[in-house]
Amino acid sequence: MEQQALAHDIFPHLRIVMGMIVGLGVTRLLSGVARIVQHPKQYPLYPVHLAWVASILLLLAHFWWWQFGLFHIEHWTFGKYLFLLGYAVILFLLAALLFPDSMLDYQGYEDFFYARRAWFFGLLGLTYGLDIVDTLLKGKAHFANLGTEYLLRSPLFIALCIAAILIRDRRFHIAFVTFALIYQVFFILRHFDTIA
Repeated sequence: MEQQALAHDIFPHLRIVMGMIVGLGVTRLLSGVARIVQHPKQYPLYPVHLAWVASILLLLAHFWWWQFGLFHIEHWTFGKYLFLLGYAVILFLLAALLFPDSMLDYQGYEDFFYARRAWFFGLLGLTYGLDIVDTLLKGKAHFANLGTEYLLRSPLFIALCIAAILIRDRRFHIAFVTFALIYQVFFILRHFDTIA
């Protein structure tokens, strides 16, 4: 009983720290969007870039939501804590890669997006691997509840991220972000609409 009480004391502390990092990512994205609204003609916009902004904003919100499942963990270690902080940092970096501190070296968001796509898709692919570990942390029952689809989803998206690093073709990137956004919304609604 004492260990369980300790676990319930640790979880809110962890959520606060993760929340600060996730909050920085959300702030970065919203500030970037606000800059576009304030100065719409400063740099040419690129719909694929904006779609990834929406996707990562949804991913950050979803990450914060699904981490409530960690409440059931009764035994915390520093390794688990460090893993989750690292995961949150990767998500922040994805947000930072969509809106740089300066755009002076780029003609617009399309130029910037393709110049930094290896970093962006490398980190995005990493998140799908980290998600598997995160899902296992929540227990075998939670992992099994996601079904065979989940076992196929992660390798598929990792492969698509590798392809996105190698392929510059606009049609591929339009198709990838469209598929990713639609799938992301339906996956969240089917598996994470409510917390049990």
